[in-house]
Amino acid sequence: MSVLVVIPARYASTRYPGKPLVELRGAGGDAKSLIRRSWDAAMSVQGVDRVVVATDDDRIRETCEGFGAEVVMTSENCQNGTERCAEAFDALGGGFDIVVNLQGDAPLTPAWFVEDLVASLRADPVAEVATPVLRTEGAALNGLLEDRRAGRVGGTTAVFGANHNALYFSKEVIPYTGKTYADADDTPVFHHVGVYAYRPSALAAYPRWPTGPLEQLEGLEQLRFLERGAHVLCVEVDANGRQFWELNNPEDVPRIEMMLSQMGLA
Repeated sequence: MSVLVVIPARYASTRYPGKPLVELRGAGGDAKSLIRRSWDAAMSVQGVDRVVVATDDDRIRETCEGFGAEVVMTSENCQNGTERCAEAFDALGGGFDIVVNLQGDAPLTPAWFVEDLVASLRADPVAEVATPVLRTEGAALNGLLEDRRAGRVGGTTAVFGANHNALYFSKEVIPYTGKTYADADDTPVFHHVGVYAYRPSALAAYPRWPTGPLEQLEGLEQLRFLERGAHVLCVEVDANGRQFWELNNPEDVPRIEMMLSQMGLA
């Protein structure tokens, strides 16, 4: 099955305008833009046939072309990354069996997260969409709870059934647990990793569906699939010692730079 990776990127983020062009310093002190680091993450994935950045902004296009990325220009009317991926897929003329949405705010996404995701979608003929989830340790859970106490929208959490079909995704920390966890303890909370693998039929249907109330309330694009009864497979991935965090707010910049330094990523 041929695989296309699309990195959707927009300049006019509500929470963090200009986010794709924010520079992040790595272990050696060199600064690279968020979109460059996301591109590098996509290019490290094995078994991918093509990688493109999808944007509606000339500043992002110029930056990407400057480091050699292929760019597909999309309209300003895309409501989220999934709609932008669908438009980019159409613009390229289709021709791929799996489309991966590697969102441009997750530069710490390990290659094996995407590889496991694609393998799981290939192996499950019923699944229409697949997305990774990462069991949190106490330190990560405490970070999520700290964000919520401070009124910040941080990472997204996921709950799923025994067959790993997604039940719900939320910017609140779910499921509720009243326990206190040490930093290294495993917890029952799963951090949703903002990567998706779609079958072309599901991706094509998505923009035609109206936005549902849950998607509007949470601001989470994947809820449109659940509200329409689509089969969304949650794939549990292993961090293998790597730290993971998305860049959602300006406050996340030092956190991600610290993680880049600790992991020795330039």
